[in-house]
Amino acid sequence: MFRSSRAESADHFRSKWPNAILVHTPIHASWLNQIEIYFSIVQRKVLTPNDFCSLAELQQRLLAFQTHYERSASPFQWTFTRKNLQALLAKIDRKPLELAA
Repeated sequence: MFRSSRAESADHFRSKWPNAILVHTPIHASWLNQIEIYFSIVQRKVLTPNDFCSLAELQQRLLAFQTHYERSASPFQWTFTRKNLQALLAKIDRKPLELAA
C-alpha cells in the first residue's frame, strides 16, 4: 500500500484545489470523538431513512435538527480531575514497561 507524507498529501491536494488548505488533524482527540458522536446521532435521527424528495428538504431537516440539538444540549460535566490525572500518571510510572516483541 502506498503511503505518502503529509507534504506530498498537501501538494497533491493543492494541485487539485489550489484555493483549499489541507489541514492534518489529530486522529485521537476528545473533540474528534465528540463530533463523531454528533454525526452518529445525525445519521440515526435525521438521515435514516434516506427518503428526501429534494436537497432543499434535506437541508431543512438538517438545519431543524441542528436548532433542536442546540436547544436541548447541555454542557458536559467533567468528573476526571487533575488529582485523578496525577494518580493515573503515578500508577503508570510505577508499572514497568514491557518491551514489544
